[in-house]
Amino acid sequence: MIALNRRQLLGAGALAGTGIALSAASPLGSATAFAATMGEATDPFDARLFAIARQQLERAGASVLHRDRVALADYSMPSYAPRFFIVNMGDGRVEKLLVTHGRGSDPEHDGWLKSFSNEPGSLASSRGAYVTGDYYFGKNGLSMRLKGLDPDNSHAEERAIVVHGAWYANPEQISTYGKLGRSEGCFAFPEKRLYEVLDRMGDGRLIYSDRLTA
Repeated sequence: MIALNRRQLLGAGALAGTGIALSAASPLGSATAFAATMGEATDPFDARLFAIARQQLERAGASVLHRDRVALADYSMPSYAPRFFIVNMGDGRVEKLLVTHGRGSDPEHDGWLKSFSNEPGSLASSRGAYVTGDYYFGKNGLSMRLKGLDPDNSHAEERAIVVHGAWYANPEQISTYGKLGRSEGCFAFPEKRLYEVLDRMGDGRLIYSDRLTA
């Protein structure tokens, strides 16, 4: 595997053409303060995502080096819906992307996550806070390492839970099958959106995964 820094990542993108354990906490939070700041026209769903992102940043504390953006994966939503949200903590803007879940979390392969697991060999998605690490080339091509910060995702490094692109995460899967394919627990993104995700969420930022709207 070859590690990359951010400058090398951006160069690769152009050529391609385009821990510590934290106590458990509910992701629910009030969006009132953010809505007051951003104005009455703020989308309530986006404002709520901002509130969750801010809460999780506070919970993670010094474990997160860069606090300008936070990503939230809402696994109460089906895989055919954009459910990975990159929240800009400066102005509240939210980017929405498709993301897979693990096959161990959806044994029936109906597109809905049924359960989380932290166990090696489970092939399931894990809930909790992750801090992003370095880029590298591995079996899934260009990828980004993750470190789990919670007891529910403490085996992320051992399980090689990472961010990568995959054909089975491409939108065409939804057109054909009505859902995305499944990963082995990794956050797999549409191939054409991978560089965007890696650039936005590179080294030292927070990703939080859970059922956020159930």
